[in-house]
Amino acid sequence: MSSISAKKVKELRDISGAGMMDCKKALTESNGELQKAMDFLRKSGIAKAQKKAGREVKDGLITTYIHPGSKLGVMLEINCETDFVAKTDAFQSLCKDIAMHIAAAAPVSVSKDEISKSVLSKEREIYAEQAKASGKPDEIVNKMVEGRMDKFCKENALLEQQFVKDPNTTVKEVLTDTIAKLGENISIARFMRFQLGETISTSNKENSE
Repeated sequence: MSSISAKKVKELRDISGAGMMDCKKALTESNGELQKAMDFLRKSGIAKAQKKAGREVKDGLITTYIHPGSKLGVMLEINCETDFVAKTDAFQSLCKDIAMHIAAAAPVSVSKDEISKSVLSKEREIYAEQAKASGKPDEIVNKMVEGRMDKFCKENALLEQQFVKDPNTTVKEVLTDTIAKLGENISIARFMRFQLGETISTSNKENSE
């Protein structure tokens, strides 16, 4: 194939936010097709993000979001490796988007592993009673309960939830894309969700017991 034009590279950069060399490589590997190049960037971005996952995050931001009407608010801590990245528009935009998502989707924890054991036990008990009432054999009942528990975790753990601004992706995928774009490990540490007249919803590792 002929060389990739600068215009094509710029178009992919504008869409993806990836670096110039990454965009050129993606277009070359994809024979100049934008959608295939986006898929290539996404796959390579996930690989890059996985390599950075173990790196320590000592910086970051605490972000707040108050929903119009001032009856619902979120306080969120997201960590990154350096102050330089914390000050970038991309990182600050991520923080804002995740805070707004929390306000709308009301997760109970950051990850599935951090959902309170007492909450899981209560949900399992409810699902077990519902499944038993179906009159199906125990083996089927157990599969029904496990299926519903898996669905509960995906719907209530922040990283597993469908992103409110794009239901075709998850919060974890949004985070992974930002890690690939900025070149640093990024971690959602904790959040608090306030709603007028309701108990404060908090999430961090200490609350998973």
